[in-house]
Amino acid sequence: MLKIGENIQILNKRVREALDNRDPAYLQRLARAQVEHGAQMLDLNTGPRKKDGTEVMPWLIEVVHEVVNVPLSLDTINAAALEAGLRKCQELGIGAMINSTSADPDRLNSTMPLAVKYGADIIALTMGKNLPNTADERVELAVSVIMPKALELGLDPQKLYFDPLVLTVNGTQEHAPETLNAIRYLRAVSDPAPKTVVGLSNISNSVPSENRSLINRTFLAMLLGAGLDAAILDPLDEKQNRVIEVVESKEASTPVERLYLAISEAAAAGESLDESAVDFADPEQVAIWRTVQILENRIIYAHSYLQA
Repeated sequence: MLKIGENIQILNKRVREALDNRDPAYLQRLARAQVEHGAQMLDLNTGPRKKDGTEVMPWLIEVVHEVVNVPLSLDTINAAALEAGLRKCQELGIGAMINSTSADPDRLNSTMPLAVKYGADIIALTMGKNLPNTADERVELAVSVIMPKALELGLDPQKLYFDPLVLTVNGTQEHAPETLNAIRYLRAVSDPAPKTVVGLSNISNSVPSENRSLINRTFLAMLLGAGLDAAILDPLDEKQNRVIEVVESKEASTPVERLYLAISEAAAAGESLDESAVDFADPEQVAIWRTVQILENRIIYAHSYLQA
């Protein structure tokens, strides 16, 4: 799985201040730390920045490229800033990804041609102007709107990553199974299968901080089982990194690791996790089991769900 580091993002106050002040030190530390922990690409989320986006994005690219040599995902809805960033990546010889386009005609027609022009990868959200509720609706948009546009423009299919949309379990947990199914269905639409990517941390947005990693890594085990190709995630989360290693190698050395592998294998088979895989005398395994029940939409999420 391609690991795309998420930590340079505008919602982080220190990142925002560093961008405003053109202070590279903190941004470079974040870039180094993510790559040292296994990130193979870095997402650079600058926000809209209507006034100075065309200045900030190229500056940020240069700052990051000074300390790490990995491809960069340019995450902005400012089309002019996006193109300025793509030009800078081309100038510096950096692989680039556009994050993102969608089936919304305005967005699709403004961003996908840039991917072709600059030879960039591109993430396509499987939504139009509104959010589809079901996996079938998301795949339909991918197949009937986004893929034909890519074909029309001559985009290499291997440069296109579909995002089947991850929403938080806090209030929208019914979408988690739909996301898993969308990945499964997308794998069947062509040969070779289209690539898929998710913003993993979205699954735990507005969840108490002490529970976010557990929810993220449990869902990631399920996503990998379903066939996920890439994720925008926090590469500094060591427990999450270990889950990736276990699932990809299929080698588990502890009971908890064996449970995560069982979770992934159940998702690969399109099945629910069998409770026989869980040692209910182990509190950590019980917490993982309850998290799976939330993600399978079998019990209703509440902040106190682990205390039930």
